Amino acid sequence: MKFWSNPHVVSFARAVEHFESGQDTPRDLLERCIENIERHEQRVKAFVALDLEGARRAADAATQRYKAGRPLSIVDGCPIGIKDIMATRDLPTQMGSPAFAGWRPGHDAACVHALREGGAMIVGKTVTTEFAIGFSGPTTNPFDVRRTPGGSSSGSAAAVGGGMLPVALGTQTQGSTLRPASYCGAVGFKPTLGALHTGGVHPLSITCDHLGVIGATLDDTWRVASQISLRVGSPGHGLLNGASHMPIAPAKPQKILRLHTYGWSEVDSETSGAFEAFLETLAASGVEVVDRHGDARVAALEEALEADVAAALDIVAYEMRWPFEGYIEKFGTVIGERIHGLLKRAAEMTPVEYAALLGKRLELRARYSSVLRDLGAACYVTLSASGPAVEGLAHSGSRAFLVYGSWLGVPAFSLPLLEVSGLPVGIQLLGAAGRDGELCAAAHWVTDALTKGVSCT
Repeated sequence: MKFWSNPHVVSFARAVEHFESGQDTPRDLLERCIENIERHEQRVKAFVALDLEGARRAADAATQRYKAGRPLSIVDGCPIGIKDIMATRDLPTQMGSPAFAGWRPGHDAACVHALREGGAMIVGKTVTTEFAIGFSGPTTNPFDVRRTPGGSSSGSAAAVGGGMLPVALGTQTQGSTLRPASYCGAVGFKPTLGALHTGGVHPLSITCDHLGVIGATLDDTWRVASQISLRVGSPGHGLLNGASHMPIAPAKPQKILRLHTYGWSEVDSETSGAFEAFLETLAASGVEVVDRHGDARVAALEEALEADVAAALDIVAYEMRWPFEGYIEKFGTVIGERIHGLLKRAAEMTPVEYAALLGKRLELRARYSSVLRDLGAACYVTLSASGPAVEGLAHSGSRAFLVYGSWLGVPAFSLPLLEVSGLPVGIQLLGAAGRDGELCAAAHWVTDALTKGVSCT
């Protein structure tokens, strides 16, 4: 099988050892990123605002710290993009909406604060769909400008995939981190619900919103997630599991459960064939892959997930009533049509119906976890998207493979491993809630096994 290899990768994690030896500096890394921004941004349109001079000042300070042997943190000297629904003290935060054009909150979101305090350079704000759920922005796919980069973290994924940044922040309420990561050939990480602090990130759904990270490599992605966790924690959750261990060492999964949900009806034969070849490679490496045909418990879980999957968007809609009802009252049709439709959907629901949906989700979370535990599996595996990025910019692609992980609040990675028709397609690994570090270790092994030919033992 043919594995994806991104020709544009710019990795901070790979540069750090050269910072420490003096062969490279944070300022030099930033300048390479800026060169790529100047080369690609007019075509890709990943950014809504840039602060290159501020980033250069931060890079120079980081360079001096490395020369003195005193970096501030595991992200000191890392250029980063911030999705434009996250508050920044020195750049506009416009949510992809004309209603907030030019708005400046005057403070940093918790995640931005954590990164600045660790010495990261905030290069700019990346394009988002309207409030991370409405109409798409101008961003194009870095590998084919006729195709979507995915949404809603469109600019973040396109900037990383196009080599303009090593890492950028995203969010995911249904599929908004992992799908664009898949389409743009980057690593995507959606942690356990609540594991990363979302203070200062514009809300959609209090029980579904996740802070996400999109990176050039798994180490880049985990480094940034760890810094946020270590610096600001998360109310009621403590540290991201494994955050104090950098990098996460690869750990071979002995057993993986394949999920075959309704999204497979959307998959073309080339993508399906690439995924089956991936599973064969895993099996040849000594990993047991169990699917619905091999164990009735997997089949029953798939049926249970399908029976109630529509509840995911109902919960989001109900929890969007604040602040969006106020926005519509104030701004009217300036707020996009999709948001109007979701609030209409919410208005038709009762509090009793909403509570029942939350109860169903709790039952499914328990069932999902018990199947994983009872079968002794490391994680579930499926696709991150129905195939390569779809043509056109108005539609950001199907969420069919992604909604489950967001709905259940479990950790998930999209790994840019498959190449289909010359474009990337991600492999999705989903783990147990609160065991993000163990899932990262499995993702590390899978990546190495497929791209480096690591030992089968």
